[in-house]
Amino acid sequence: MLLLAPGIRYFPQHFDPAAQAALVEDIRTVVMEAPLYVPAMPKTGKEMSVRMTNCGELGWVTDKERGYRYQAVHPVTGKTWPPIPRRLLDLWREVGDFPHGPQACLVNFYSETAKMGLHQDRDEQEFRAPVVSVSLGDACLFRFGGTNRQDKTRSLRLSSGDVVVLGGEGRLAFHGVDRIYPETSTLLKSPGRINLTLRRVTAS
Repeated sequence: MLLLAPGIRYFPQHFDPAAQAALVEDIRTVVMEAPLYVPAMPKTGKEMSVRMTNCGELGWVTDKERGYRYQAVHPVTGKTWPPIPRRLLDLWREVGDFPHGPQACLVNFYSETAKMGLHQDRDEQEFRAPVVSVSLGDACLFRFGGTNRQDKTRSLRLSSGDVVVLGGEGRLAFHGVDRIYPETSTLLKSPGRINLTLRRVTAS
């Protein structure tokens, strides 16, 4: 484990190749029940470059009309989200350092050209709980800073199997993905990257 900044912990290659493949199968099962869809930005309705879905009792969604929020059903199918896979719940217990389990797991699929601008994960009520992030597939350039958008940022190349935990002082750190490095992994059937983020939503 490496401490990147106060509260930001990095676990390189936390999942070995066999565990990564098993996680991908878990996520394929999730996507069969809760298909990937393209979210839209609040107010403008501009589509994001990632496709996404969720698992858990709550899922993070966004659209033009109602903005960022958590809800119990898929915005397209209207069905409840599938459960969080056991492997991810085990990860939370191992690295989360929080007595209550995650309620949501956001699944983002990045194509070769997708990005994610600097942002804070602040739509949750429970900031004492961390955000636990898993990278699968092609490598990416991950950028993170402080709790103010103007703070200096650093960049780190994340590879398949890496885990990053934003907790404590780093829970509300700005972070984003500047680029994907195509063909750096053969884990997925198609080029791209899957990012899984486990979150506790409601106050414990």
